[in-house]
Parts: sequence; structure tokens; C-alpha cells
Amino acid sequence: MRTVKKTVTSRTSQTGMIKTASLIALLGNSILAAVKIGFGIKTRSLAVLGDGIDSSVDVFIALMAFFVAGVIARPADPEHPWGHGRAETVATALLAFTLFFAGAQLILNSGKTLFFSIQGIKAEAPASAAIGVSLCSIIGKSFLAWIQHWFGKKANSSMLRANGKNMAADVVLSLGVLLGIGLSRLLGMGFIDSVTAILVGFWIIKSAIAIFIETNLELMDGGSGRESYQAVFEAVHSVKGAGNPHRTRMRRIAGHWDIDIDIEVDPKLTVREAHKIASHVERAIKERVERVYDIVVHVEPIGDSKKNTLEGYGLRE
Repeated sequence: MRTVKKTVTSRTSQTGMIKTASLIALLGNSILAAVKIGFGIKTRSLAVLGDGIDSSVDVFIALMAFFVAGVIARPADPEHPWGHGRAETVATALLAFTLFFAGAQLILNSGKTLFFSIQGIKAEAPASAAIGVSLCSIIGKSFLAWIQHWFGKKANSSMLRANGKNMAADVVLSLGVLLGIGLSRLLGMGFIDSVTAILVGFWIIKSAIAIFIETNLELMDGGSGRESYQAVFEAVHSVKGAGNPHRTRMRRIAGHWDIDIDIEVDPKLTVREAHKIASHVERAIKERVERVYDIVVHVEPIGDSKKNTLEGYGLRE
């Protein structure tokens, strides 16, 4: 009963941190998006406009994160016996697709403008105000990236960490925009702004792919890492009477671990004695692995796993 209460408290705290981080991101990105899109149109800078579109996507992401925080806080029900934690993973995958298409759209629009420039239709260099907007964007995005990373680490949220990476990429993106505008004005070549916007688009797509690859590992119940499994094996060996940890599976659900493991015990033990050993194994794992949502320990007689030739999943030492 105490374990359940601890998990609920942890989830409530996690939900609060995700909502706080989302509100900060929503406010910050709304201001940056409005300023960059407005000045992008006024200064005739496709690169600044593209940067503003990227910030608009971040506004959508913040709204989505705020909504998802409420979903993952819901308790398990008959339709979702594992709880609603995977809503965060699905939202992160959706974030990746949104970023991908935003980047692709920016490349297409900028490519069209660049094509006209090649055909002899001269593009004007962006106004000097675009430089000031890019500098503000760099400062603002640096702060937001740090906030998202801090809350993501504190709440152990893959969604906030992904958003932090996205905003860190936005800082580099704004630096590229600043460089492009500077060169465009210095050399008097307006097409440099279009080239910069295309590079910005590719950078957005690169970030989207990286986020999706990381999210896909969790969706496929993979990417737990050797260290996590080693901690579980060490926990089993620390319990007297427990041995041969095998068919071990670990997966993440909204930053918490769900663990299945088989162990071997003396076949002469009573069910009560074997169950007591399994309970000690659970406790030992929780002492070594943080944020455990649930553990299932299956007990087998010593040597029984060698007879089971159909065992084709899970890991052993």
C-alpha cells in the first residue's frame, strides 16, 4: 500500500512540473513567435519568418504538453490497465512529426524564392531590425531551453527533455539566421537569406528525426541500457536464496520502470518461503533502480529454465 501511495505522489509531482514547464514554454514561445513572424514580414526576411514559424510550432507543443500532463495523471482503468503514461510518448512522437513537416514546408517556400532569385528576380536584403529580432530570439530560446531541460530532468519526462533539445536546436537555428542576415546585408545579396532559411529547415528536420528515434525506442519497449539491467541482476544476487536472474524485461512508461524478471529458488521451499524471497528481490531492485512503477517476479525451481527451450524473450546475465 505504501508503494502505491509513493507512486501516486510521484506521478502528481511529475504532472505539476510538466504543467509548470509547459506554461513557461507557452508564454515564452508565444511572445517570440509573434515578434519573429511580425518582424519577418516587416523586414522581408524569410529566415526570420521561418524561425517564427518554428516558435509557433513550439506554442503548439507547449499546449500539447499541458494537455498530456493531465492525461498521464489519470489512474489505471479497465481500458488502460497499465495507466495512461504512454500518452507522453505518443505526444512526443507527434511533436517530431509536427517539426518535420514545419521544416519541410520552410524548405519548399524558401526554395521557391531562391529559384526566382536564380532566374534573375532580385531579392532584397532583410532590414537591419531583423538582426535585433534574432538576438532577442537567441537569448529567449536559451532561457527556455534551460528551463525545459531542468524540469525534464527533475520530472524524468521524455517529452520535456525532447522539447529542451528542440529549443536548444532553436538557439543554433537563430544563430544561423543571424549569420545569414548579416551576410545578406553586408554583401547586398538578398538570396543569402533564402539559403539560410533552407538550412534552417533542414536543421528542424534533423531535430525531428533525432526526437522520433529516441521516442521510438520507448514505443518499442527498448533502449533500457546495460546499466539498468546490471542493477537488476545485482539486486537479485544480493538476496539470499535467489539466483539465475533471466527472462528479464524492462520498459519505460512516462519515465517510470515496469520490470518483469524470473528467478530460481530451491525447489524444496514452500510457496510462502519462495514468495518471501521474491518480495526481498522486489525491495532490492527498488533500492537500486529509481522510479519503479511495477515489478513482477516469477519464481522457478533451480535448473528449470534450462529445460524451457521455448524461452525466446527477455535478457539474462
